[in-house]
Amino acid sequence: MKPTRLACVVLATLMLFVSACNKKDSQEPEKQTEKEETAVKTTAPLTGVESNITSPERAVAVTINNHPDARPQSGLSQADLVYEVLAEGNVTRFLAVFQSEKPENIGPVRSARKYFIDLAQGYNALYIAHGYSPESKRTLESGKVDNINGIQHDGTLFKRASYRKAPHNSYITFKNIEKGALDAGYDMDEAPNPLDFLTDEEAGSLEGDAAPKVKVSYSQDPTFISEYNYDSEKGKYTRSSDGAETVEYEDDQPVLLDNVLVIEAAHKVKDEKGRREIDLNSGGKAYIFQKGIVQEAEWKNEDGRILPYKNGERMKLVPGKTWINIVPELTIVSFEQ
Repeated sequence: MKPTRLACVVLATLMLFVSACNKKDSQEPEKQTEKEETAVKTTAPLTGVESNITSPERAVAVTINNHPDARPQSGLSQADLVYEVLAEGNVTRFLAVFQSEKPENIGPVRSARKYFIDLAQGYNALYIAHGYSPESKRTLESGKVDNINGIQHDGTLFKRASYRKAPHNSYITFKNIEKGALDAGYDMDEAPNPLDFLTDEEAGSLEGDAAPKVKVSYSQDPTFISEYNYDSEKGKYTRSSDGAETVEYEDDQPVLLDNVLVIEAAHKVKDEKGRREIDLNSGGKAYIFQKGIVQEAEWKNEDGRILPYKNGERMKLVPGKTWINIVPELTIVSFEQ
C-alpha cells in the first residue's frame, strides 16, 4: 500500500528534525572542547606569560653543565629562570628552573652544590642533579629537600649520551623526572608563588642607560665570558659564550631573555678542590638589564629568591625569561651604551 501524501510530509519533517538534532549534538563536543582549552590557559607564575601547562605545576630545578665539552646544552631555552654561578675554577654551572614549559630532554646534568639547593628551595622546586659535594650530599640525604640524583639512578632515569664523554654526558627527560617524582611519592601539584611583572605599558616606558651589549667576564679566557646582545626587533637579549650563541643542541633554538640580572655576592674558596661558599643572604649591588636598558639596583634574598630592589622598592620584571648571573664583584661586568 502506498503511503498517503500527508504521511510523506510527516515522515520528511521527522527526518529533518532528527538530522538537525544530530548536527547540534555533533557540534556540542567541539564547543565544550573549545571551552576546556580556554580554561586550562593560565599565567605562568615565573614568567608572567600565558601557559597551557597545568600539571605538574611544581617547579623543577636542574643543575646543568657549562663546561665547553657540554655545549650546546639541552633545555635551557625552555627554562623560566636560569642562575649562572661559579663552581670550581673559572667554570660556571647553571641552575635551570622549569615550570611553564617541559623540555623533552635536559642536560648535561651536573653535580649539586649547597647554593644550588638553596636557590631551588626558593621556588619549592624538585631538585635534579647528578652527583654532589660532601656538603650537598649531607643536605640531600637529610630528607629536607625533594630531589632525584643521578648517583642513584644512573642508567635508569638518567641516560648517558654516546656523543659526549663523562662527566659531560648525563641527561634526563622530563618524562623520567615525572616518573621519578611519582615513584618517590613527591607532591607535584603546588605551583610556586608568582613573581612581580611589569605591564606592557610599563615595560615600554622603562628608563635607564642604553645597554644593548653586556659582558660578564668570569675569566680572562673568552671560554668563560658570558655575553648578552639586545635584539631590538625581538625585544629580547640573546646569550653567547666564547663567541658562540647559546642554543639548543637538538634544533639550534636560541636562548632568548627578557631580564638579565647580575648580582654581586661574596665568594670564598673553602676546600682543596676549589669548591666555593657564596653568600646569598646578605644582599648587595646589582645591575638589571631589560629592553636594552640598564638600571643600577640592589638585591635581596627573600625566602631563597634573589630579587632586585631600587630606592627600597621591589623592581618588577618584564614578562618572559630571566637569567641571573651571580658574580664575585660587579667590576667584571661591562656594557656598551
